[in-house]
Parts: sequence; structure tokens; C-alpha cells
Amino acid sequence: MDRQPCVYILASDAYGTLYIGVTSNLIGRLHQHRTSEIKGFTSRYSVHRLVRFELFDTMEGAIEREKQLKRWHRQWKINLIESENPQWIDLAVGFGFDPVPPRGRRDGP
Repeated sequence: MDRQPCVYILASDAYGTLYIGVTSNLIGRLHQHRTSEIKGFTSRYSVHRLVRFELFDTMEGAIEREKQLKRWHRQWKINLIESENPQWIDLAVGFGFDPVPPRGRRDGP
């Protein structure tokens, strides 16, 4: 899977916060997200579960798809995820990553 253009969707949980990204190294990028190596949106909102990815022949094709998906309504994105991953399974586990622990509710101070 190294150096394969890819668009991916991460989620904080089923029906949670979504993040759409593009990379040529999905495994390396997942590692960066899961370890919060790069501070930003995914580390701030704990968006670490890989719920969908699409492979492309060219980076240009992947970037175009990423832009298209980012313009979509949230429900369309949810429908896309559920078309192939109705249980919102963390697909990164299939690449050797540890499961992301469930997010607990933060009640109180």
C-alpha cells in the first residue's frame, strides 16, 4: 500500500466527527493521526478511526475526489461510508493498528 494515492475518511465514532484527507502513504498518515504527531483537527477532536478509503492511480485523481467529498452534505458522506462499512468498523485494524478505545462521555469537570 506504500505510495498509493488515496482519499480516506476518519471518524471520531459512528456518526461522529468526520475528517476527509488525501495521501500517497495511507499507513504512514494513519500513524500520524493516531499518535497525534501532527497537531490539528484530528488530534483536537479525537478523529482517529478509518471508516473508508479509496485508492487512485494518480494523485491528481485523489485530490479531485477529496475536493468533491469535502463539498458533499454530511448525510451524503454518511451514506457513502455505510454503503461499504455499515457498522463503522475501524478499517485501520486490518492494517495492523490497535483498535481505538471507545470515547467516554465527559460528564462533570
